[in-house]
Amino acid sequence: MTGAATTAEAEVARAEVAVVGAGPAGLAAAATAAEAGLSVVLVDAAARPGGQFWRHGPGGPRADEGHHHLGTYADLTERLSRAGVRTLYGRQVWRAERGADGFILRTRPAHDTARAPAVTVAARALVLCPGGYDRQLPIPGWDLPGVMAAGGVQALLKADGTLAGRRAVVAGTGPFLLPVATGLAAAGADVPLVCEANTLRGWLREAGGAAREPAKAVEAARYAALLARHRIPYRTRTVVTHILGGTRVRAVRVAPLGRDGRPVTARATEVAADLVALGWGFTPALELPLALGARTRVDVDGSLVAAVDAWQRASVPGVYLAGECTGVGGAALALREGRLSGIAVAADLGRSYDRGAVRRLRSGIRRGRRFAAAMHTAHPVPAHWTAWLTPDTVVCRCEEVTFAALDEAHRTLGADDPRTLKQLARPGMGMCQGRVCGFATTAISAALTGRPATAADHRGLATRPLAFPVPLGEIAAADGDGDGDGDGDGDGDGDGGGPDA
Repeated sequence: MTGAATTAEAEVARAEVAVVGAGPAGLAAAATAAEAGLSVVLVDAAARPGGQFWRHGPGGPRADEGHHHLGTYADLTERLSRAGVRTLYGRQVWRAERGADGFILRTRPAHDTARAPAVTVAARALVLCPGGYDRQLPIPGWDLPGVMAAGGVQALLKADGTLAGRRAVVAGTGPFLLPVATGLAAAGADVPLVCEANTLRGWLREAGGAAREPAKAVEAARYAALLARHRIPYRTRTVVTHILGGTRVRAVRVAPLGRDGRPVTARATEVAADLVALGWGFTPALELPLALGARTRVDVDGSLVAAVDAWQRASVPGVYLAGECTGVGGAALALREGRLSGIAVAADLGRSYDRGAVRRLRSGIRRGRRFAAAMHTAHPVPAHWTAWLTPDTVVCRCEEVTFAALDEAHRTLGADDPRTLKQLARPGMGMCQGRVCGFATTAISAALTGRPATAADHRGLATRPLAFPVPLGEIAAADGDGDGDGDGDGDGDGDGGGPDA
């Protein structure tokens, strides 16, 4: 179905393909599938397309706000309109399930203030491009007001022009620290320090993978010049070990990392700050792929990701995945995966396709994956970060679960995996359902038990019966309409899971 729906049709949107997520991957997938002659519905929680990469300010994304590839964004949105893609923006998909003739997506307004009815999307095939969110590691004091995820700091700046603080320390690891720090400085904040946990020599060891994406080197050089222009100190092998304050942040304690990967506390210093932006990379949003039973694996960076074949097909027939859910790799890689998934779903539904385009996209995806692997290898989460935790360090902020509580559950109650820790000590039981603390809890469990985290360990805190909180009335209405089998995985057994690769 294309074009605007009538009032009578507003409750159900039907199409051959439903695409979830309007970031780079989703926009590319929707445009490609629609241009192949398929009817497409595109769903996204934001009011406008672009995702986190092309986040809108009051007048739309602008190059002076650090946006890249705006020509690509304009081209994709124009192609969506020209191809007749039906867009459902401002809609949160809270459940995905198999239906009698394909798949059912349950959606609701992304903001409770929006007065709009629930809409069900019915499609023969799904392309899921849900993106990701900031990966966070607990630090003593990180629950103080004034501590934010680096992505949240940047989102406030891009979307609203709002500075979250006037004196900001940016800390963690990875290239994303650079646009956050330089963006804050350009907006008028004082950035006294950027703490990078790893050494840049890691890129020399990964020169082969880095060379696969030369544009990234140009981008890094530009950010280095901006750091110099704003006179922002950039310290490598340095971490924030404590965040200090009473009612809010007043300072951070930073220390260099020794050769063993542990902080050299004798050389720790304090830096005054009213904002701490923490960034440890990103974690894929896997709620919908897991609900449908997609196979998973542990990626190079230690995150749980969904497994796909050479066509971006998931292990579930009729489901295609693109972007960060298959492994965090940036917008250029997400665009390629999105285009390939659009071609794949069109081919599987009987449309013709350009074999040369497929070969070129697969080559680009391989290059992008090699670069992503190099990036993750050069900027790993510090191996001994759990040793920095004090007994009273809050790990799960929703439920106020401390490191001591997790340690106690392991030592005295025999919790030797993340899911058992969740059941006994309640991390991941709050509003965020483990999105913030899930990776950290899994890593803590691995440290306590002395074994590496597996895909099954990560799934214990990543699998959720509902992708997002919804009122009970909507759940009851959805279960009573007879469109799906009711358990979210389509097989009627209620387990919602699937085997792992």
